[in-house]
Amino acid sequence: MKVFQVGGSVRDELLGVEPKDRDWVVVNSSPEEMEEKGFKPIGKDFPVFLHPKTNEEYALARTERKSGVGYKGFKFYFDSSVTLEEDLKRRDFTINAIAKDQNGRIIDPFDGRGHLKNKIFKHASPAFEEDPLRVLRFARFKSYKQLHDFDLHEETKVLFGKIVASTELKDLSPERVWMETKKALENNFSDQFFKTLIKYHLTDPWFKNLKSVSCDGDLPELKWADMQRINCFQLSASLPIPNSYIKALESLKQVINFIESNNKSEKLRLLEKMNVRRNYEILMHFKQYESLNEHQDYLEKIFKSIMAIDFSVLANLSESEVSNQKQLLYHETLKEII
Repeated sequence: MKVFQVGGSVRDELLGVEPKDRDWVVVNSSPEEMEEKGFKPIGKDFPVFLHPKTNEEYALARTERKSGVGYKGFKFYFDSSVTLEEDLKRRDFTINAIAKDQNGRIIDPFDGRGHLKNKIFKHASPAFEEDPLRVLRFARFKSYKQLHDFDLHEETKVLFGKIVASTELKDLSPERVWMETKKALENNFSDQFFKTLIKYHLTDPWFKNLKSVSCDGDLPELKWADMQRINCFQLSASLPIPNSYIKALESLKQVINFIESNNKSEKLRLLEKMNVRRNYEILMHFKQYESLNEHQDYLEKIFKSIMAIDFSVLANLSESEVSNQKQLLYHETLKEII
């Protein structure tokens, strides 16, 4: 039984970046031996185990063969005869096909270190084109600070074209597409994810309305809302968007409608609908958008004025009276501002 650190964690260490987590491959072992040593099995399609102390993932070395469509259309082969190099060869890019043994020795059969030095994404094998998810993973890798300025190898571009032509991107699950998108939104260079989708014609079918890129904001929800704004709020309706993202998007729409309205009554109605007291933090983030730059002071003054309103007078009113009194409080506070 031999254990090797593999994948993105080795890549990041070679780039001088502390990895968030580490993955491991086990060679010359079996599921039975892993369980005997206290590892907890979690894999459904192939043997993956959690370390009894660190909770890091340990997978038995395996090979794979395409048997269907999409990223799940593979059959896996694993036993103690599968070598480390065979396992590394099935990976997406050479920079992710580097391993490190328990003595710190680097195993790099596909010149991943050379490609790291030259800032190149190159496929580890021609089988790259069999998995459509890999092009989305590439777009997500481009959102990483340490990888955002890497280029795609010319030969790999050809394989990208084959994946697009196969139309297998449509066979990815909405959940997996959103997972890659969400991870990109959580990174420093989120805009690179969307720019990459456009550049390599990866927008159909999941991002077919993606035409422009703007990722203002320091929160994933804010970046997504800004991407929706710049694309006329028509981006990716088929993805399973979490409620926090939907709420941020609705708040942004309300802010934009508020700014564009010239009717004082309509403005007051929109402010009440925004629920400024509950959504104050996210609304204050929006005023920092470059697209709303000229309205920053105006929005801040309004939001802070609303936060200063004493709503305790509403406590003893009936439900029917609360709405009218709240509108009066808004009007009195904001009459000189809006």
